[in-house]
Amino acid sequence: MQAQEGAAAMAMDQAVADSEMMTTEAAASDALLPVLLPIVGGEAVVEAADTVRSDEVRGLLAAIRRLASIVEEETAALETGRKIDFDDFSARKSRSMLEFVRLMRARMHLGGEVEITEEIQRLREKLERNRSILEMHYDAVREVASIIVKAIKEAESDGTYTGRAAQDGK
Repeated sequence: MQAQEGAAAMAMDQAVADSEMMTTEAAASDALLPVLLPIVGGEAVVEAADTVRSDEVRGLLAAIRRLASIVEEETAALETGRKIDFDDFSARKSRSMLEFVRLMRARMHLGGEVEITEEIQRLREKLERNRSILEMHYDAVREVASIIVKAIKEAESDGTYTGRAAQDGK
């Protein structure tokens, strides 16, 4: 029985020694690993990042809405037949588009924001409507210009070179 108790005590001593050695080895290897300490004021850092992000989102949304407003204004003027300063609209759209492109390049990570995606989609629809109306006006101007050119040619011609073609029905 004493032999068994002695063997059990030696086994326990060995187990304690083994666990102490593992703890010492673990402590030595843990020293090489990065230590994660709680960040004091960590919520404030996250809130500051959220504030910066929301400022970026608001800035980008403002740029998109400015561009959309200019496009809507031009479209409404074209639809109602008001006199339009195309140079002014072109310059304003160009400046606004440049601002939008620069903001998008600087903040590509915001492209996944749902609100920004929706605003860009609305802007795309407004731009398509604007393009369609501008194209219709361009076609009308081209047609009027061709009528004027034809009238000028007919007024300047004395019939010398076109008389025979007119008689032949050509």
